[in-house]
Amino acid sequence: MTVERRPTGQHHGDLRNALEQAALALVAERGPHGFTLAEACRRAGVSVSAPYKHFADRDALLASLALKGYEEQRRRYTAALAETTDPAEQLAAFAAAYVRFASEERALFDITFLAGLDKSHHPELAKAGTDLFDTLMPITGQITEDPTAAFDLLVRIAAAAHGFALFLQQNMLPTAQNNLKEAESRASRTAHAIIAQQTHATD
Repeated sequence: MTVERRPTGQHHGDLRNALEQAALALVAERGPHGFTLAEACRRAGVSVSAPYKHFADRDALLASLALKGYEEQRRRYTAALAETTDPAEQLAAFAAAYVRFASEERALFDITFLAGLDKSHHPELAKAGTDLFDTLMPITGQITEDPTAAFDLLVRIAAAAHGFALFLQQNMLPTAQNNLKEAESRASRTAHAIIAQQTHATD
């Protein structure tokens, strides 16, 4: 990424975006805890005082990126759900899309889920997470009419997908199976197994 500079040395252009892209690159290299705001400034080619026009601190910068992470998840999950009208297949597609998001957008995934951001200080993140669940709840509601059971079903499928995403990232699957295609398939199959268990329990 090329950052233009004014003759005065001030950033010319979209400062907010430049800082977010710099932070994303640093997270990709070092993880969500491995950089400072000053390093993001240097990577973006701006003064260390520049971020405070947009971000109160490093966590505010990460929170902005986490919000983009939720938005990207929503986009991906909505597309996955649109591929079929069968609720079980939709939830399996969601699980696979979750794993793919974690693999293809590793930095956003790490910021969204592993940066340790305090959602009481960033309520927009809590709302974004709730909105994601609200998108998926009508689907689990087609499998079980009990709202508590429907929520539990969604949590179990999401938790399984999250686990496979981390297994893939950390090379915890057997070598021949430690690839995106296999992890997606496992997440999808596990979603189906969880749904079958739920359906059997309510028969």
